[in-house]
Amino acid sequence: MRHSDNIMKRHREHHPQVSIGLFFILLGVALLIATNDWLHLGGIKEYFTWETALVFIGALLLLNLNFIGGLAMISIGGWFWIDDRYGYIPDLMKTIYWPSVIILAGIIFIISHFFKRKKQV
Repeated sequence: MRHSDNIMKRHREHHPQVSIGLFFILLGVALLIATNDWLHLGGIKEYFTWETALVFIGALLLLNLNFIGGLAMISIGGWFWIDDRYGYIPDLMKTIYWPSVIILAGIIFIISHFFKRKKQV
């Protein structure tokens, strides 16, 4: 039983080169967006803040199939990015943001359970 668990863990993990490749692809896309100001934030300095770093790391975690960690990083970075960008968080956003993140985390747990179970069979 222990041997099959190790095989399943090894099968789900990405090779380091895949992770590094995904990192460079996302970094290139982020630089492309920042240098062309496609989100209309202003200069490059406004694009590369600690909030966007959290979102960037969260996107990398999602691509590496770490869904809960990725969702948490994107949610936290997004929350503070909205607050920093607009100076306040709208009332509707305050009431639905975190409950919807928790609901989404629950859905991810359920969906990932089915994928893990399907691979074990």
